[in-house]
Amino acid sequence: MTTADTVVHIVDDEEAVRNSLAFLLSGAGFAVRVHDSATQFLAIAGGIRNGCLITDLRMPDMDGVELLRKLRDAGALLPAIVITGHGDVQMAVEAMKNGALDFIEKPFSDQVLIDSIARAVERADEQVSSEAAEELVRQRVASLSERERQVLNGVVAGQPNKTIAFELGISPRTVEVYRAGLMGKMQARSLAELVRMVMDIGYDPTE
Repeated sequence: MTTADTVVHIVDDEEAVRNSLAFLLSGAGFAVRVHDSATQFLAIAGGIRNGCLITDLRMPDMDGVELLRKLRDAGALLPAIVITGHGDVQMAVEAMKNGALDFIEKPFSDQVLIDSIARAVERADEQVSSEAAEELVRQRVASLSERERQVLNGVVAGQPNKTIAFELGISPRTVEVYRAGLMGKMQARSLAELVRMVMDIGYDPTE
């Protein structure tokens, strides 16, 4: 993914700061969008894909920590960098606890900011790849037959073939056939990989 594939969202209540950052980052090859308040950004954050966030810590309507907290609660937390002034380090650490990737103290050099955003872009890329992989696993689970799903539930529960067979009223050999089928559909090369795949998507065998 190139820098232009990820939109850098700048949230700051000071127009001069927004414009300065936007000019710097656009010149460095980033796609940029500016927001004059945390509230304005929150209104569109849920629909953002392939994005990262730069936010000031101190803003009148909502500070950067509260913004990150609300994003996290909404499940829309983006790779984020917070800009902090002198004396705000404790607040910046709190922002890190709420999901910020980095914090940069003023005054800072252009390169420090650019390098930090590059790391955020890389993180955003990893996040998108992870989400795509998880969606593929969900699709594979959805393709399983009812019996294959039942066998998968037993496997995830750590049951041996004989126990699965007993509970389903079928032979252990038939369980092996279904297990081989679901392994193929899930494209899992081993039992451990199969279990890890479904655990990563939060699969619940009781549903």
